Amino acid sequence: MNVLLARTAGFCPGVKRAVETVYEQVRLHQKEKIFTYGPIIHNEGVIRDLEDQGVKIIHSAKELQTIREGIVIIRSHGVARNIYEQIEAQGLSCVDATCPFVKKIHKIVDEESQKGAYIVIIGNSDHPEVEGTRGWGRGQVSVIQTEEDAQRFELADKGQKVCITAQTTFNYNKFKDLVEIIDKKGYDIIVLNTICNATKVRQEEARRIAGRVDAMMVVGDKRSSNTQKLFEICKNECLNTYYIQTLDDLDMNQLRSVETVGITAGASTPNIIIEEVQNYVRINF
Repeated sequence: MNVLLARTAGFCPGVKRAVETVYEQVRLHQKEKIFTYGPIIHNEGVIRDLEDQGVKIIHSAKELQTIREGIVIIRSHGVARNIYEQIEAQGLSCVDATCPFVKKIHKIVDEESQKGAYIVIIGNSDHPEVEGTRGWGRGQVSVIQTEEDAQRFELADKGQKVCITAQTTFNYNKFKDLVEIIDKKGYDIIVLNTICNATKVRQEEARRIAGRVDAMMVVGDKRSSNTQKLFEICKNECLNTYYIQTLDDLDMNQLRSVETVGITAGASTPNIIIEEVQNYVRINF
């Protein structure tokens, strides 16, 4: 069987930096309590390993209020402004592992909202990155994920300045389509494409590979937004596209009659899992 592995599969620079930051803090501060605000990345294996080393997850601002000492590491997805303020007010140490691309969006939302712009974030409202980004707006913020959301978007003042940003892992083509719908409404719009370039390159490579193979495998955590989007993109190009978290999820029967398999993986998928899947397919098929 011919196996095509995407060169962009696996940890992106922001995720790699965040994970390395936590392990470094564990090594340097063995006698201190270490927390991450939310899971540092969306990968169960990495989270379990960190928990085994004593790292605990803070799931909400209310839970944060109960912490009296220790180091709080901000996850790669970033958090709202008030979380930083709360950490400082409680006298806790803060280590910021927010992806630099996400920090850039926080700065844009902060500055543009101060200028009076209405902020629109194109992304998934339930995703932690978007939740955090909303918390940097100083006025009203809307999140638009679907064409229906974009069609429903209306402001009373047609002269209102609207600043449009995007979740870093959003589908680039969908972003353009939604911007076009909003643009037709006649507002004074500034569009800032804040989709991470690594995400765009990863999606484009996955699309090319999926269009050339008999079956496509997308490896990543079920909670990972960027992996979900990779699956959608690949599924549009190759009907035999399968979403797996680890080698245990692989159904051997799905690959029995295919000659060429493509493999890609989300930005929070460790290389060891990708290598296990790739080696297994090559050896057994």
